[in-house]
Amino acid sequence: MKKTMLILALLVSIVSFSQDTLKTVTVESSRKGLKKSISGIANTTLVTSKELLKAACCNLAESFETNPSIDVNFSDALTGTKQIKMLGLTSPYILITEENIPTIRGASQAYGLSFTPGTWVESIQVSKGAGSVVNGYESISGQINTELIKPIKDIPFFLNAYGSSDSRFELNTHFNKKVSDFWASSLFVHGNVRVAKNDMNHDGFLDNPLGKQINLVNRWQYSNPKTGWVSFLNLRFMKDDKQTGAYDFDPNTDRLTINYWGSEINTERIDFTSKVGYVFKDMPYQSIGFQNAFSNHTQQSYFGLNQYAIKQQSYYSNLLFNSIISNTMNKFATGLNFTYDRYAEFVNLSDVSRIDNSVGTFFEYTYDSGDRFSFILGGRFDYHNRLGAFFTPRVHLKYNPWDKAVFRLSAGRGKRAANIYAENQNLFASSRVLQVLDSNGKIYGLNPEIAWNYGMSFTQNFMVLGKSADFTLDFYRTDFQNQVVVDVMNSPQQALFYNLRGKSYANSFQFDFNIELVKHLNLRTAYKYYDIATDYLSGSFQRPLQAKHRFFGNLEYETHKSEKGQQWKFDFTYNWLGKQQLPFTASNPIQDRMPDFSPSFAVFNAQITKLFSNSFEIYIGGENIGNYRQAKSVLGNTNPFGPSFDTSIVYAPIYGQMYYAGLRLKIK
Repeated sequence: MKKTMLILALLVSIVSFSQDTLKTVTVESSRKGLKKSISGIANTTLVTSKELLKAACCNLAESFETNPSIDVNFSDALTGTKQIKMLGLTSPYILITEENIPTIRGASQAYGLSFTPGTWVESIQVSKGAGSVVNGYESISGQINTELIKPIKDIPFFLNAYGSSDSRFELNTHFNKKVSDFWASSLFVHGNVRVAKNDMNHDGFLDNPLGKQINLVNRWQYSNPKTGWVSFLNLRFMKDDKQTGAYDFDPNTDRLTINYWGSEINTERIDFTSKVGYVFKDMPYQSIGFQNAFSNHTQQSYFGLNQYAIKQQSYYSNLLFNSIISNTMNKFATGLNFTYDRYAEFVNLSDVSRIDNSVGTFFEYTYDSGDRFSFILGGRFDYHNRLGAFFTPRVHLKYNPWDKAVFRLSAGRGKRAANIYAENQNLFASSRVLQVLDSNGKIYGLNPEIAWNYGMSFTQNFMVLGKSADFTLDFYRTDFQNQVVVDVMNSPQQALFYNLRGKSYANSFQFDFNIELVKHLNLRTAYKYYDIATDYLSGSFQRPLQAKHRFFGNLEYETHKSEKGQQWKFDFTYNWLGKQQLPFTASNPIQDRMPDFSPSFAVFNAQITKLFSNSFEIYIGGENIGNYRQAKSVLGNTNPFGPSFDTSIVYAPIYGQMYYAGLRLKIK
């Protein structure tokens, strides 16, 4: 088996210029879990492995709980799925990549963030606004790139065990082997289950799903500094099964009947990625890389009497070349990429299958003299079989007006095909009739989404009584030339999809202030204001289920680490959300109505970690310690096959308090 994998690794691919673009983050402090750059041109935050240990962080969706740039919300009242937002826009508008290969897109948009265990992650780069043209044309509000633990840097064995009061249990094991001076391999094994039913609000429906997941990845890395060749090979298999719905629902007897309302979501996914790259020996600033990725994603699901099935087979290829013009102050990246997506998609009895493919070329120029002013100019030209031919420009400017300060500007255009059913699966768990009002477009009868994003930010680092502090102000605006509007403001019995018939925009303002109060005691705060509005058929409304005002606070403290590695770590996170526009329900019976706006509320999370040595630690924590719960989360719960049933209107936690404990064991 090892011999076979070695041969395969030699035949396939890495090296990505976009990784170089995103990783230009200057380390401000070795103790910080979030690191911002003064010298980097793009507005990028590096989330380190230390930050990922500050919460349970069971999967990628939960790894942003302590990151003020990302908002984390539940997508519905049944599946327990967490949805992320950046600049007030949901994850389909964020380009999400794994080691700079697009990964969560199409069929995986709804649940894909829960398919990457947190222990696999080495770091995350979060970039606001227009992204690099090297990574594609779909990014509108930003980019999130995840770097997995590298086999050459990994330890021989790692174990993480986790259990929580909501009956969720997880086990993660990492095995690593140095095969030779240049070859190393890792095997990651992840499994999780939820084994007991919970109905804390006594509405007759599960607060979170029963489920089980098995997730395996085998990684191979080759690195030879003598020759300049480097390569990665990844093979992954994932199977995830969820069951939710009424407390008394039994899928063996009640599936697709009106005995009890229930749902099952069964997903299987196989991924194969390869990267090969070469750095020219006499010219370390010049490199060439080739990336390839294949995925097969299959989901079979039903929600009450609604059935939804999707199979996506995708191939992605990217050829990159990096070099300089005259000197290292003038760098460029250019290349070609190709994407192929085959969708077999069925919504009840309707076949909405299609094939999408695109080919594109890009060029990105970077001027960086090491002085006060730097910029990146990029453009790409793509031809898509449904979107046609189009040009995507992007620009980033950086200016350091004085010491420890940076001012940034960015602007760019994004274009994407909305996968309306895969991205809005929460609407299937309702009695809403899903209807597409337009028919002239080429994607479900709709036109592609097109938006311009403009942004600016200012960061200043300084000292207060000998302690480090910093603040950041940033403002971003997204203007949609066209948007696929998901209209839940017209009728509680309908969800309408149509091309934008007016204006749609998203303004995002954020103020961050961070300070080291005393040695080892750090405070992180953020205030966010969102002005997001869309013209619907019934008028202009604030984006549903999006708080206009949010406040975030995080307090962390750690004791001095002893020579034997003993240490205590304490972490406390506070999230306050203002009122949120709710979907229209005024025509429902009185008992199934909700107000126009939700109440404001706050959520508290905390964790304590005890390091007994450099090899062993335990942690305990709690989420939603204040036990705030949405008063009514399932409309029409007494008549789930009636016209008022809806589980998609969720603005706050459903389960209430949740406590957990775990351990980590390392053999170095």
